[in-house]
Amino acid sequence: MADTKREIERKYESDESGLPDLTGVAGVAAVVDKGVVQLDAVYYDTADERLAADSITLRRRTGGSDAGWHLKFPVGPGVRDEIQAPLSDTLPRTLAGLIRSRLRDTGLEPLVRLRSDRDVRDLVDAGGRVLAEVGVDSVHAERLTGGGGSAQWTEIEVELADGGDPAFLDKVEKRLRKAGVRPSSSASKLARALVETTPKKDRKKRRARPSPEPVTAGDHVLAYVRAQRDTIVELDPAVRRDVFDSVHRMRVATRRMRSAFRSYGKVLDRAVTDPVGEELKWLAGELGVDRDMEVLTERLTESLGAVPRTLISGPVRTRLRTWANAKRGGSRRRLIGVLDSKRYLTLLDTLDALVAEPPLLEAAAGKPAKVIAKAVRKDFAKVSALVEQGLELPPGHDRDLALHEARKKAKRSRYSSEAAVPALGDPAADLVKSMKSLQNLLGDHQDSVITRQTLRELSAVAHAAGESSFTYGVLYGREEQRASTDEAELPGLWKEITGGTNI
Repeated sequence: MADTKREIERKYESDESGLPDLTGVAGVAAVVDKGVVQLDAVYYDTADERLAADSITLRRRTGGSDAGWHLKFPVGPGVRDEIQAPLSDTLPRTLAGLIRSRLRDTGLEPLVRLRSDRDVRDLVDAGGRVLAEVGVDSVHAERLTGGGGSAQWTEIEVELADGGDPAFLDKVEKRLRKAGVRPSSSASKLARALVETTPKKDRKKRRARPSPEPVTAGDHVLAYVRAQRDTIVELDPAVRRDVFDSVHRMRVATRRMRSAFRSYGKVLDRAVTDPVGEELKWLAGELGVDRDMEVLTERLTESLGAVPRTLISGPVRTRLRTWANAKRGGSRRRLIGVLDSKRYLTLLDTLDALVAEPPLLEAAAGKPAKVIAKAVRKDFAKVSALVEQGLELPPGHDRDLALHEARKKAKRSRYSSEAAVPALGDPAADLVKSMKSLQNLLGDHQDSVITRQTLRELSAVAHAAGESSFTYGVLYGREEQRASTDEAELPGLWKEITGGTNI
């Protein structure tokens, strides 16, 4: 069993003078001495420090009120999500799964041991409510690999209480700065330990080198592809934890990369990328089971909420809730299985290899303004042909299919334009916005098509159970009207897009 909490904290350099007086901080009525706690933590990582490279920490800690396994993911400056599991001799499976996309078949080893004497103070308001915990940590760091170096330092850590206002930390920092205390140069104890326990002659090797600015068409395409690979890996833990919108974002990353392979086939050899694209399509399909259910359930729920009570006949809400839970439960279990599968982990290895040794073609060395612009124009032309075809067809099944195909091509055009923005600037950025507007309109239209299919199915099940199907008919009619509105807006939007495109 694992628990998750949002950790919002700031770290500061400290010396022998210890903690300045914080009773003057606005809102603080008292500083309560909680005594000294001894903490002993061993941090784990791969031999090549993959977790540390992504600012992820995994530790097994004894002492204090939260002894156990702690896994921390960065959220933003000074903000991390901490997943805790009970103390055990081996890493709990719940935490192991969350770092599988980084580890894959590589094992963990103890990297650093940190022993700290923490002098704890609680900052409380007039009502006795804890606003923040302040600790003065005397730290002894010991490297457990690579020569066994050690280091010692003292730091001040201020952690916001659960549910507290982050602005309170600004008030504390103002008081600390006034007393001469400065923010720590390291984001975490582990980050500092890794530097200070590394021999000086090797410290330069640890510094991250900035990626060179893209010059060629190949540079720009690879930067885009690399960003999608990174996004997939980074979102894996969030998808496993069922974090809001994480499934959708990972699915979009797979689509963006696959789209780049297809749009920039003159840059990256499709003989190599097509098989990878098929695996990305498989992953997107597995992710889509959950995402499509989220979208469909939300749409049906909102639509039902807008129906007057007088038009609701039978247990429609109960049936909808039962249907959604049954569908979602099965898809969640299957999705976790996908992320644990050999096929998925092999795909991640393949993406790493492709980025490390890209299958560049002759055009990759060309000028971005020529090579990339040509690919963007080609994608837009495909969208144009399909939209024109859809507008010429009468409302009905054939038009629905044509507009659905136009929507898919609009996505590809949007993604190829995204990749082109660093090279082509505003014209590409404008096309991204235009394709996003078109995609949204056509996406709403397609969602209406799918929703009507689902309503027919739900109506049939309700009728078979002896329930009224009247409300399903009401919802169906509203969806028909919504689709008609989308179709009526399309000509105007398309005219606006074609008039403003200048790539």
